[in-house]
Amino acid sequence: MFDKILIANRGEIACRIAATARRLGIRTVAVYSEADAGARHVQACDEAVCIGGPEPKASYLRADAILQAAQQTGAQAIHPGYGFLSENAEFAAACTQAGLAFIGPPAQAIASMGSKSAAKALMATANVPLVPGYYGERQEPEFLQEQARAIGYPVLIKASAGGGGKGMRIVETDAAFADALASCQREAASSFGNPLVLVERYLQKPRHIEIQVFADTQGQCVYLFERDCSVQRRFQKVVEEAPAPGMTPERRAAMGEAAVAAAQAVGYVGAGTVEFIAEPDGRFYFMEMNTRLQVEHPVTEAITGQDLVEWQLRVAAGEPLPLRQDQLHIHGHAIEARIYAENPDKDFLPSIGHLDVLRWPAHVSFQTGPVRVDGGVREDDTITPYYDPMIAKLIVHGKDREEARQRMRHALAAVRATGLHTNIAFLGRLMGDPDFAAARLDTGLIPREHERLFPAAAAAPDGALALACAALLGRPGQPASGQVMQSQAAQFPAAQHPAATPAGSQAQAPTLAASPWLATDGWRVGGVYARTLPLQDTQGERLIHARRTGTDWFLAIDGGEFRAFSWQADHRHPGQLRVRLGGHEVRGEVYQKALRLDVFAAGQRTTLAWNDPIALATGQADAAGGGLTAPMPGKILSVAVAPGDTVKQGQPLVVMEAMKMEHTIEAPHDGVVQEVFYAVGDQVQEGVTLIGLEAAD
Repeated sequence: MFDKILIANRGEIACRIAATARRLGIRTVAVYSEADAGARHVQACDEAVCIGGPEPKASYLRADAILQAAQQTGAQAIHPGYGFLSENAEFAAACTQAGLAFIGPPAQAIASMGSKSAAKALMATANVPLVPGYYGERQEPEFLQEQARAIGYPVLIKASAGGGGKGMRIVETDAAFADALASCQREAASSFGNPLVLVERYLQKPRHIEIQVFADTQGQCVYLFERDCSVQRRFQKVVEEAPAPGMTPERRAAMGEAAVAAAQAVGYVGAGTVEFIAEPDGRFYFMEMNTRLQVEHPVTEAITGQDLVEWQLRVAAGEPLPLRQDQLHIHGHAIEARIYAENPDKDFLPSIGHLDVLRWPAHVSFQTGPVRVDGGVREDDTITPYYDPMIAKLIVHGKDREEARQRMRHALAAVRATGLHTNIAFLGRLMGDPDFAAARLDTGLIPREHERLFPAAAAAPDGALALACAALLGRPGQPASGQVMQSQAAQFPAAQHPAATPAGSQAQAPTLAASPWLATDGWRVGGVYARTLPLQDTQGERLIHARRTGTDWFLAIDGGEFRAFSWQADHRHPGQLRVRLGGHEVRGEVYQKALRLDVFAAGQRTTLAWNDPIALATGQADAAGGGLTAPMPGKILSVAVAPGDTVKQGQPLVVMEAMKMEHTIEAPHDGVVQEVFYAVGDQVQEGVTLIGLEAAD
């Protein structure tokens, strides 16, 4: 076994590899970019080497810098993780030439499977079933369009060298083919350095089922059963589970044997995943082989009880596979949900920013348990535009699928993440969706269930508003809630207060003076204290009127009747509040950053803006005017309009590239272009005005 390995990756997967290495007594070396100097994976390893600037091409894609770091630190092997250089045959070969073990398949196997077109040609010779399509080298647009017509619409254009949904488009009509092809090729070239695409028949209601395979240097190869990855958005996996619902033993064996045949056809060694697309009638077709460990490998670990990273290390060190095929068995059911910094309501656009709060339910990390969290970022970290916006993977294991599904629902409801948009609430709705619950799975589930999964924004419930008011009234210097309940300010130091004290202020210690003039509990001559708290939710301003008479509080919402109101904080669990409004009790948590309050109650997150008159009076109004703004940091790829042009609502105006994917920005309404502020090639920040657009009369 190795004494020291270098982990040529970042984030969650680097932390995952380091955890197993530590358990096995193997020292680890991290590499990091300038943007990742304080990242979690750097602290998870025994040593760390900076290899370049924030952009991947200046750091994590620099094979020379990584090899130099390995040699300088005395590492014996390099684990590439997934993404970056993990499926780069030249990098694997360079490791071998440098005398370093590559913890992955041989370079030739990577090369054989690295091109989807070449891999499918190879699979045809191995009698692995293929989807009808064109997988050749010719890339002239006119020729590819002829192939699409011969195949029959709808067709799928897919980057030959890629994965992760990048460089992929469904084309419904012949008229839309040319633009879709050009976009795919640009995205493929940007993400993978290779514009080559393939065209194949787009299957209706398919399932995405993949088989985990493992091979050693002694010629043994096994499959560790299947994972269902059908639930996807933008061609990227969102939820994975194992085993696949409804899988028969006969079909499992057929798919497993086909996957082993695919691996053996290229002389495979190590961990790999053979991905199939399956039709409702049970027919399945080879889609691609990922020559690395998959993001979703924890669900396979959960149902088999095996550590796949340990298997990788042992195989790379020349050891035989730990188990034979007949020694592998399925235990229970596992589901993984990928938690992303993204906005589901804006077509899952990545959300860049600061993680003000990140809290998890009780869990284990990087090992199998009822609830497992594999993460690479922490509270107070920043999600940057340079890398994938995944925050963590939440994995649950149960005795059957229903227990796992319910466990996932409860675990998601217990996650606390604020500061940016996340898909947590969306994942919770997905777990409760009737089709998902009944395992009616296919790759079109999310768009098909759009109405249920993307409900219209609702007004904040009274319970959430009451919790927010309790947090604001319990701030230092505000009146306490009297003898019935205790004030938050009396229980939490300022540094731990969930509704954070504004910068520069200090919590005041409770005074013991007898004089009422020195009291800070809201005492008033006449015994009455009244205040209006203007809060903003998705529906507009909500006026909350708070009134205290003696020691009793009352609350009226939006001009309604006053109801008895009291609250209590739990000093043992900062952030938790219990309020009672008109006889109804609500428990939850409130986290405040500046004028934003995030309220968690009844399994839901409600974000409110506090229209504090004093703070707003000292602020500055947005002078940008009407226009089209950048939804995230990125690069301008194309601008379709010029000043003076008339545009219609929904018309594409700008194409941006962010996180290696293209995003089309459309006109929000009819209007006339007043000014175009940026040109093709410009880098822009989130929120800047791209186009001045005057609304049509």
